Amino acid sequence: MSLTAEQIQKNWEKHLKIVDHYITDRKNDVNTMLEDLSEGYVMAPASGKSWFHNAFAGGYVDHVNRVVEYSVKQKKLYQEMGGTIDFTDEELVFSALFHDLGKIGEKNKESYIPQTDKWRQDKLNEMYTPNTELEFMLVPDRSLFTLQNYGIKTTKNEYLAIKLHDGVFVDGNKPYFFSNTPHSRMKTSIVNILHCADFLASKVEYDIWLASGGTTTQKTTKSKSTTGKTVNSSKGLQNLIKKL
Repeated sequence: MSLTAEQIQKNWEKHLKIVDHYITDRKNDVNTMLEDLSEGYVMAPASGKSWFHNAFAGGYVDHVNRVVEYSVKQKKLYQEMGGTIDFTDEELVFSALFHDLGKIGEKNKESYIPQTDKWRQDKLNEMYTPNTELEFMLVPDRSLFTLQNYGIKTTKNEYLAIKLHDGVFVDGNKPYFFSNTPHSRMKTSIVNILHCADFLASKVEYDIWLASGGTTTQKTTKSKSTTGKTVNSSKGLQNLIKKL
């Protein structure tokens, strides 16, 4: 499964519109970060293996846009069911936008490198491999560090949502979810809403992959014309986008 250059561009434009619509005082700093990281950001996959979710060029932005959409819908449903909303729309969307920011890596040092071993592609569904030149950090830690590095402050709700968005799939998160006393019980509902949205988005993306035939290989295409062409490398992104 893959996206065309046009689809990648459309997703990126949608991403920027979300920022413009929801982010207020931090908008300039956020846009500075996005511009600085744009090439790796736009082309990043959401995961390394095709059976997980969105393991293709542009998969990251596609995933994040979906998580934003689902988060807003989850909030509405949670409220309709009688749940307490103790966070702002900006906090929710900000958390959804940057919950996986750590998957981008750093400027000029991406987290995911296209897998060139065809055996690993065919047998292990491994479309990307971790960049061993990048210092290891858990995704939420790198997400929060990157925001800090660009001078983008987070509220307590946003910090907790980004840090804990993987839920109890991460052992270190369990004390926040499995509380033995009312005093240590997590007070905000933003974490649960973002976690559910992220989990559902990943499952939908897996279903889309299955429906597409469960393709285990992707082609790296260098094209002079972008129409209908798939892209699987961050190199040359700016030239591709400029030609659209």
